[in-house]
Amino acid sequence: MVDARPLRWLYLDLNSYFASVEQQLDPAIRGRPVVVAPVHTDSTSAIAASYEAKAYGIRTGTRIWEAKALCRDLVIVPGRHDEYVRFHHRIIAEVDRHVPVTAVCSIDEVACRLLDNENGVEAASAIAARIKAGIRANVGECLTSSIGVAPNRLLAKIAADMQKPDGLTILPADQLRVRLGALKLGDIPGVGRNMERRLAAAGVVTMDRLLDLDPAQARAAWGSIWGERMHWLLQGAEIAEVPTERRSIGHSHVLGPDKRHPDRARLVARRLVAKAATRLRRADSRAGLIGLQVNAEAERGAPPSTTVAPKWSHTTRLPQAMDTPTLLEAFDRLWTRMLAEFAPRRFLQVGVTLADLAPATSVQLGLFDPGAALDPGTETRRLALSRALDKVNSRWGRDAVTIGHDAAGASRSQGPRIAFTRIPELAEFHE
Repeated sequence: MVDARPLRWLYLDLNSYFASVEQQLDPAIRGRPVVVAPVHTDSTSAIAASYEAKAYGIRTGTRIWEAKALCRDLVIVPGRHDEYVRFHHRIIAEVDRHVPVTAVCSIDEVACRLLDNENGVEAASAIAARIKAGIRANVGECLTSSIGVAPNRLLAKIAADMQKPDGLTILPADQLRVRLGALKLGDIPGVGRNMERRLAAAGVVTMDRLLDLDPAQARAAWGSIWGERMHWLLQGAEIAEVPTERRSIGHSHVLGPDKRHPDRARLVARRLVAKAATRLRRADSRAGLIGLQVNAEAERGAPPSTTVAPKWSHTTRLPQAMDTPTLLEAFDRLWTRMLAEFAPRRFLQVGVTLADLAPATSVQLGLFDPGAALDPGTETRRLALSRALDKVNSRWGRDAVTIGHDAAGASRSQGPRIAFTRIPELAEFHE
């Protein structure tokens, strides 16, 4: 029976994490409206906002110029993702002191499976209180969290979202129907606007209607097996997580005003390729695809509130490469094509992606163009050079040696940028 399902999961979601870390690091901005931005320019968007800023209607994604208009006392700080990763590891260690961490779900979310002597309301509440007190005392008083406890991981995450900031919500199995019925479909993780439209087309516009569906109806409404999985999860059942595989490696960079000329933007993008290549080798993988994405400045004279930045993106096949020179050659071809088709005067953002990943030991010849693959001698030399660069830069610091991507004062990236769903290795901040 559903009512017999115990409280098996505790889910911790840190509140306004990036902004809270900044307030912890700088006592002068505690209690003040704070926005974390990629760079100091009004054309970028907030990547985090403190609760004091949220009170003015400022959210993640709000344009900086708009945020300033909403709050004249707004404090804007550039993101320091190396600090967010360091605090992340300290928080994980603190949570692990009270209950083993089962899964790190993002840089600011963790899930813990409760044992038989921990799955009662009183015991789970006590664990949550100890975790909160431990983070406050041993990591930082500004780092609050909302915790959800429920029969499965999805429901625990939903519970954590119910009371923010600094909340604790427990969803026993016998209260699921009533408590979930009060939510909106968009409160279910993974249900965005497109899925809401799909469900609406199937006649599902409320949580009560969704909960009334049987497994077959849920599968049909969802359009996939995920609907049937969702049915059982919302009933409180535990279902094994679907294993995920790394499908791509990529980096993007919001450009400051001095780096938006095409020549400067190209050097920044080449650096992103080199950085992604280093990660590729550290993962002992090869890439069969490289992609380039750029956002350009809008035409001058258009009102900022109505302007949409022009975008261009494309991919090209690779000969299952993992060395930097080969990846840079492919990037240069993409960049030349982009300039011919897009021809922007100035850029706002550049990004590169390495995809179609495979183990380093797997080398495939092109099916229709066998000559596309590097000959063994060339690949061996290029890979040896790339690994030598990795070793030198690891020892002497980022960009101690480069391949034509940091000349003439081009940007030295300050490490990985937006780190919401992927927690960068600390080594990446030195690459």
